[in-house]
Amino acid sequence: MNILQLLLILKAHKKLILLTLVLSVVLVGAVSLLLPRSYTATASLVVNVRGADPVTGQAMQSQLVSGYLATQVDVISSQNVALKVVDDVNLAQEAAFQQQFRRDVEAQISIRDWLAHTLLKNLDVQPSRGSNVLYVTYKSADPQTAARLANAFVQAYIQTNLELKTQPAKQTAVWYNLQLGELRKNLEKSQEKLSSHQQSKGIVSLDQKLDIESARLAELSSQLVAAQGQTYDSLSIQNNASSASASVVNNPVIQGLKGELARSEAKLSQLSQRVGTNHPEYERAEAEVNSLRGKLASETGTARQSIDSDLRVSRQREGELRAAVAAQKAKVLALNANRDVGSVLAREIESAQRVYDQALERFSQTQMEGHAGQTEISVLSAAVVPLMPSTPNVKLNVALSILLGTLLGMGLALIREMLNRRVRSEYDVITVLDIPVLGVLTAGNRSRRPSRGRLGSPALRPA
Repeated sequence: MNILQLLLILKAHKKLILLTLVLSVVLVGAVSLLLPRSYTATASLVVNVRGADPVTGQAMQSQLVSGYLATQVDVISSQNVALKVVDDVNLAQEAAFQQQFRRDVEAQISIRDWLAHTLLKNLDVQPSRGSNVLYVTYKSADPQTAARLANAFVQAYIQTNLELKTQPAKQTAVWYNLQLGELRKNLEKSQEKLSSHQQSKGIVSLDQKLDIESARLAELSSQLVAAQGQTYDSLSIQNNASSASASVVNNPVIQGLKGELARSEAKLSQLSQRVGTNHPEYERAEAEVNSLRGKLASETGTARQSIDSDLRVSRQREGELRAAVAAQKAKVLALNANRDVGSVLAREIESAQRVYDQALERFSQTQMEGHAGQTEISVLSAAVVPLMPSTPNVKLNVALSILLGTLLGMGLALIREMLNRRVRSEYDVITVLDIPVLGVLTAGNRSRRPSRGRLGSPALRPA
């Protein structure tokens, strides 16, 4: 079938097509006018997922934005939000809903759950493509009710979003508060252990730089080294004769006596040349020389005894210092052992303090999150009372009925033609009857150019 045949069939059945079109338009128009009117109110929200959290400072990753928006759509369409709307606008107290609830509901459910389920049927939430905007649409027979419930869903969603954000933080803060009590007790116990240990062992400070006993040990060690050096010097003087003679010679008393002895001996030598040995002056000079020699021998012995005494005293002091150093060393070692135990206790205190500080910081943060009144949801535009009903759309329905009626009429025309096939052109004679066309008589005796049949023979047309 070519286009010419189709047009001839439609022309032959134009009354049927026109009747079908008129009936379709009338029927759709009547149904559209009889259907109850429905109004749609839309509110828009902006979900700020790019900014950082004002409390934690954390920002959402870009790849999680689409999933977050889908989650928010599910939250708005949840039963919890619908129940908040029912409570906020007091729908359960309205007599019309109570009567409809008694008439329609047979199951044992509350009127709040039934109203929430009914509201969700008329709610539509759509995210905007390429942006973070959510459109909350509610459909109702009353325009004011549609706008009121759309805005109620927005406010209930914002409240629910804030609760979902703050409620876990509040529960976490309560748990941290309980843990802080235990951590504080552990810290106090550790501090009490360290204090008791320091008091029992007499430890003033755990810092070795401030330790008096260690400084005293260092001082005694230096004194011991000095005493050992003095003992070594005294021993060397005693064992070395030349060193002892030199020490004796260096004595000023002995040197004075030697000088006097030399002068007396010189005087005695002069007298021995002038007088005899029995001369009184010679005997007096000789007695003086002998006296000086005795004093010199006595002072020399005293000097030697002083060297021996110094060696004895030096050895005695060295022994005392060695014993004092050993005792002080033992005391310092014991003190260091006690200080090591105190250091372990101090590290326990530091660890307990660190854990307590971290828990306290986390508790403060979660407490702030639990009392935060900010959310990332902002109302872009509130729903307003619609002036025109969204359904039924009479103009759109009539336009669609014209299109569908025309197509239906054409379909009926084709079906009628198939049930009662007729020849409407020379092409039908050629294709359907399979005979050549010799000529075509038309109104007004207008001639047509002859056409060819299926076998190639020319079709005759009168001139």
